[in-house]
Amino acid sequence: MIGHLKGRIISKNPPEVLIEVEGIGYEVLCPMSTFYELDNLSEDVLIYTHLSIKEDAHTLFGFITKDEKSVFRELIRVNGVGPKVALAILSNLSVHSLVECISSEDADLLAKTPGIGKKTALKLIVELQDRLSKLELAGNMNKSPDLKQGSNPNSKQAIEALQSLGFKAKEANRMVSKIEDQNLTTEQIIRLALQNK
Repeated sequence: MIGHLKGRIISKNPPEVLIEVEGIGYEVLCPMSTFYELDNLSEDVLIYTHLSIKEDAHTLFGFITKDEKSVFRELIRVNGVGPKVALAILSNLSVHSLVECISSEDADLLAKTPGIGKKTALKLIVELQDRLSKLELAGNMNKSPDLKQGSNPNSKQAIEALQSLGFKAKEANRMVSKIEDQNLTTEQIIRLALQNK
């Protein structure tokens, strides 16, 4: 398996980059986020790679960060999402945006990616929610913001009540964390959270 390449960029033709390493040219397919980061053609670059082997082709996919590579690998584990679709998703959404999108269950934003319909977007959300939260991303962006210390003690009860109404824990937490007033009753917090949803 080829884990990374360090070398000089010879040419760029979206989404493909040709990288020369010790006299050998590697054709690497990259998401547009990585492609734009590789603007300087003269100095050596380090690209994290994933090698996809099929009976008719060996294809290298390259990423500027380990986070992008990790998320790409999680995406291609989802049934019906191949490497090309995963590249399209990472070209359309940054790693941070994708993690946010999955945790907030925003299927509409995911469905804006070419090649992703609403059905596939929902499948991605269901399959990736747990997996992305367990991923060790460099930015720790996968951790959902917990309630601030010193916040209203009724907030915890309000979150539990929202969960019993059918909201997911992260969504209930997000709804309640938007409320600034620290002196509200549990009932007032729930009412405000539902209005601001």
